[in-house]
Amino acid sequence: MGARIGVIVALTTLFSYLHILNTQRGEARVRLERYISEHSQREQAIFLLAEDNQAILKSALVERLSARPSEDVDARFDRLFVSLPDGTVRNRAERFDGTREPGVLVPQGVQLNADLRRRILAAYDVVAQFGPAFHTRVTNTYITLPEGPLIIYWPEQPTISLTSKPDFWSPQYEFFKVSRPENNPERKTAWTGAYFDPISQEAMVSVSTPLDQEQRHLATISQDVLLAEMLDRIQKDTMPGAYNLVFRDDGLLIAHPKLTANDLKGDHNILDLAKRPEEETPWAGSEKQRAHLRDIFEQVRNRPPGESVVELPEHKEFLAMGQFRGPNWNFVTIFPERLVTKPAAQAARYVLLLGSLSLLLELVMMHWVLKQQIALPLQSFTHATDRVASGDFNVELDTTRQDELGQLARAFRLMADKVQRREEELRQTNESLEQRVEERTHELRDIHHQLVQTARRAGMAEIATNVLHNVGNVLTSVYTSAQLAKERMGDMRLDHVGRVASLLQENQGDLTTFLTQDERGRHVLPFLGKLGQNLVDDREEIVSLLDDVGRYTEHIGDIVKVQQNFARTPRVHEPVQLAELVEDALRINSAGLARHQVTVERNLEPLPPVPTDKHKTLMILVNLVSNAQYALDGVAPDKRRLTVRLKRAGADRVHIEVHDNGKGIEPEMLTRIFQYGFTTREDGHGFGLHSSALAAQELGGALTAHSDGPGRGATFTLAMPYFAAQEAA
Repeated sequence: MGARIGVIVALTTLFSYLHILNTQRGEARVRLERYISEHSQREQAIFLLAEDNQAILKSALVERLSARPSEDVDARFDRLFVSLPDGTVRNRAERFDGTREPGVLVPQGVQLNADLRRRILAAYDVVAQFGPAFHTRVTNTYITLPEGPLIIYWPEQPTISLTSKPDFWSPQYEFFKVSRPENNPERKTAWTGAYFDPISQEAMVSVSTPLDQEQRHLATISQDVLLAEMLDRIQKDTMPGAYNLVFRDDGLLIAHPKLTANDLKGDHNILDLAKRPEEETPWAGSEKQRAHLRDIFEQVRNRPPGESVVELPEHKEFLAMGQFRGPNWNFVTIFPERLVTKPAAQAARYVLLLGSLSLLLELVMMHWVLKQQIALPLQSFTHATDRVASGDFNVELDTTRQDELGQLARAFRLMADKVQRREEELRQTNESLEQRVEERTHELRDIHHQLVQTARRAGMAEIATNVLHNVGNVLTSVYTSAQLAKERMGDMRLDHVGRVASLLQENQGDLTTFLTQDERGRHVLPFLGKLGQNLVDDREEIVSLLDDVGRYTEHIGDIVKVQQNFARTPRVHEPVQLAELVEDALRINSAGLARHQVTVERNLEPLPPVPTDKHKTLMILVNLVSNAQYALDGVAPDKRRLTVRLKRAGADRVHIEVHDNGKGIEPEMLTRIFQYGFTTREDGHGFGLHSSALAAQELGGALTAHSDGPGRGATFTLAMPYFAAQEAA
């Protein structure tokens, strides 16, 4: 019961933790969505205002360029600006105040024609009109002409147009490059990346708008927005425990907790961190922190549409994602998951503590009640049980209680009385059983004697069956060899010898003339030579067939000896060349294989002699080859293949495989194929594979069968212990 209550407390704690965790996660998502939305709208305001400024400046410049000048352009240009010895055109220093009016710089080498003078004056008027008004929002306002002139209003740097180098070429900077047609084919307002300006020593970003007329780039209107206050707010105004990042879609990092404004002098792209050593980017930290930044970037880039808060499970974080419209910078808040799980875990600990205290109090109370009401009465039952077990049935129990223990005591008393009566009955029954057991013993002895005789006869029948089956396999080969010898004897050309003898006898009076001049006589000697060679060949073949008959007859004797040895000590193993034994098995079945038109393929690995029972092994192989040739009856004669393989299978095993491409074996038959009397052939007896499997076990090996199914052939594998003859010795 205590364990069950403990499980309930644990489950309650778990459910409380999960419920609080789910609630905290939901609240955290809501807070993150609200935070990212509010801060995105607040921080993007300056960028949207800058884009509004760009639209106003572009409209004003178009109007100026389209209007007819009210005075002489050259006269006004010469009144405001002067050509200097260094080849530049700048404001007249004696009457120039950079805090109130724009500065103009025409770099050396620029040819001033009427059109360029008109555009410089138009840009000067627009910047002079709107630059001071926009200065409360942006730090400066400037217009760059593709030919190189720069018109700028920057009160904090009032002498920039007078002090810049003569070869200062503003079109080379990013604020102008983003407005070129090849970089900005849509001809819309574009933003540069954040950078550290060496002149003002400030972190800023530039916004530029190209102005085209008749597909000609006339000017680029630009403004710089200071980022110091925004970056400071992004890093300080964060959710407790979280931090913020700002980066572009191409991976260029703009804001990071360890990134200062001075770090913006260099390249700090998230995607390039792996290519740069750690000492060049100390703000990025270790390789693990660099990988963390890349994972954040990939998650933001691949975020589902419409999702502003996603999880980063590999780092146990929430990512709240927003975007600053205008430069389209990604504003990301990284919120650790532990800030959500910690309150849930704290609440779960309180639940677990209170539950554990309640469980402890409950267990103490239960212990006292069980001891007084259960344990002590049960002890009396234990003593009563011991007395009954020792044969004393006079037990005393409290049968006055009205609860379950009282019922148990009364039932125990009744049981003791019944046991006592049964004890007496059993004693009497036991005496009668002894006599009946003795009678049955005599009957069982007689039955046992009959069973032994029956088993002996069955064993003799099985041995005889095995002998007849194996002898039958060999007798087939003996009969075939004897028939071939008989046919060969019948084909011998012995009658030709008689004819030649008769011919020589007819001409014995003048054999020399007959053998040298007579047409028939000249063929006698060559004929006798060929006849003699044919007779020699026939004799050798007949002798070979009779040798086979001798070996087969010897094998029949060995089969009988093997069965006779079942009742005696095991046969002595002798060194055997397994490859030769395989060849003997194929030779014994050669007549049948030839009759069945079976092509035999050999793959015999050369092995040292192996100590084993030669004749048992040969008996197994003869059975396997014989079965394989009959399995090929259903295959076209030109496709009948029998493959025999001999190979090592590990350090202490050798396998002999007999594979045929015949009718195959059904899967349900593979478990029965080695049973005594089981066969798939109509004229089979089911003895060969059974006796072969038993012989393989006696050799210390095993015989197994495999088939991929009907029509896909079968493979029988004889696995035997492998010890070279020298090792065995």
